[in-house]
Amino acid sequence: MTLTSDDWQVIALSLKVALVAVALTLPLAFALAYVLARGRFPGRILLDAIVHLPLVLPPVVTGWLLLLAFGRTGPAGAWLERSFGLTLMFRWTGAALAAGVMALPLMVRAMRLSIEAVDRRLEGAARTLGAGHARAFLTITLPLCLPGILAGAVLGFARSIGEFGATISFVSNIPGETRTLPIAIYGALQIPGGETTVTRLAIVSVLLSLGALVACEWLVRRQRGRAHVL
Repeated sequence: MTLTSDDWQVIALSLKVALVAVALTLPLAFALAYVLARGRFPGRILLDAIVHLPLVLPPVVTGWLLLLAFGRTGPAGAWLERSFGLTLMFRWTGAALAAGVMALPLMVRAMRLSIEAVDRRLEGAARTLGAGHARAFLTITLPLCLPGILAGAVLGFARSIGEFGATISFVSNIPGETRTLPIAIYGALQIPGGETTVTRLAIVSVLLSLGALVACEWLVRRQRGRAHVL
């Protein structure tokens, strides 16, 4: 059951893809969560539905849509390659994009609940004491919803580690480039005698996901404790 060098390569790539996916998605997820939690505008329900669409769409469909948009002939993919020389097709960066898209709804959900739990009277009190909107946000809102932001990031990381359908549809299965843990497990299942490899990688996947979920639950309980004190 000792991990091989190929196993460590798959694990390292999976961690890199998940961390990059979360880092790139986090600002967008928070902005969407804040707009959905505080905004009142026409089309808010539609925006909420679009944000959560990857949760209900078959992942293969999401991967196909990414292929249409970010492939070499797609509008976004052609622009990125022409402007920055960046290619997402069959690259680990494309795997990070697919993982980020699939993780976005969970991140937005956790952050939105955290923002909605902030007592807006505290912000109002800060503004009556002379704080502007930006300062009230940075000193009151952001610190209070920080555990929710971290919980969303941890959930996004766990979802990115387990992402399979959209990734394999968008960037395929390339050793050392796009072969993440779920794809490696799937590939080993297709090989006679690959059960040992599947077992090793499955144990690693369970441990990573379990650790992320425990961390998320701890952050949620910490947030509830702060809310109770306030």
